[in-house]
Amino acid sequence: MTIALDPSDTTPTPADEPEEGFWVPGAAEPQAAPGPGAPEEDGAPEEAAGGVEDAGAGEDAEDASADPADHDPVVVRDARDFGVYARTGGWAFALKVARSVRPGGQPAEGAAARKVSARAFAALAGCSAERVMRYYKAWDMAADDGLVPQFEVLEPGAEIDLPDADVWLSYYASRNSASSVRGQAISAAAEAEGIRPTKALEVAENPTALRAAILADPGTAEAARGALLDRMKEDPALQTEMARAIARTDDLKKAVASEAKVADRIGYVRQIVENGQVKTPAGQTVEAPAEVRAEAERHLSLLDELDDSEEAGEWAGEAYESVRGLVARAVEEDPALRVQERRTRFYSSLQKATKVFEELTLDEVMEEEIYEEDMLQRLEALQEAIGSCIAALRKAAPAAS
Repeated sequence: MTIALDPSDTTPTPADEPEEGFWVPGAAEPQAAPGPGAPEEDGAPEEAAGGVEDAGAGEDAEDASADPADHDPVVVRDARDFGVYARTGGWAFALKVARSVRPGGQPAEGAAARKVSARAFAALAGCSAERVMRYYKAWDMAADDGLVPQFEVLEPGAEIDLPDADVWLSYYASRNSASSVRGQAISAAAEAEGIRPTKALEVAENPTALRAAILADPGTAEAARGALLDRMKEDPALQTEMARAIARTDDLKKAVASEAKVADRIGYVRQIVENGQVKTPAGQTVEAPAEVRAEAERHLSLLDELDDSEEAGEWAGEAYESVRGLVARAVEEDPALRVQERRTRFYSSLQKATKVFEELTLDEVMEEEIYEEDMLQRLEALQEAIGSCIAALRKAAPAAS
């Protein structure tokens, strides 16, 4: 296809980017609402236009005439401009820049002497030089890929065959942020997710809009939650910030504690199934009896079948209590295991008591006036209890031997 669109062929119209004021027929920016023939995500422009054609299927036959002589010249010109953009998208306007612009610093020799600077071209177009250069850079990258001719072989008014419209967005960056390190990272992530980089850049440049969407839409909030969790895996600083925010919010802190309890109970059941071991109430780890393991497998299969939207707390509690009850019964029914369980529980209590007593700061009793009669009475009662415990253990010692 060969085209030769000149700025003089069109009548100025309000810009699609108000802050820059640049407009040419059909030159809708990728981030703006799709213009006539602009590439769309959910279907080709021709498919989108099909609904309009169907709606007018009952019109008179003469309205379908393709003979330019049968229609107003202004309408014919608009239709042709529409067709050019439908087939080529932004390439039609990138060509205008490529064949007419000579950025500053390049020698004005030969055909290039007829070209103008990006600033001069922008002044004539009524837009910013930055925007002109975005089209220039898009053409430059496409030329490096062999998709379009290099600037040097293009003269003002040159006519060439242009690539398809759907290729344009692969080269054109509608935002200045796309060239920054941050913008490049966002663009790369967008491409990895299979979406247009321009859409991701637009969201990144408008965090207030993102916040509004998250607050208003559960689907957006869920997508944001998943993205944050994925990012936190590789971002320790974000992990710390999120943990701090949760710790400072009472409702969130309670929710985390509740979910942690559920996770611990599910983990208790899962360990029995996967490792074949169980932790007794006193804390010793032993081989899980067959009955306990079968019950754990039954409950775990029910837990694994729950949807993400279902609350697992009640199911986890039931599984934990059921399995733990079987473990306690198994311990009581096994004489050797029962003795070891009680011995483990006694040692655990003794260690706790010893640690608490060792933490008493007796030096302060001597240095400061903190003495009270009740302290002495409690210690004397503790001394008697310890004496009784020692006597009972000594009495049991011969029997044990």
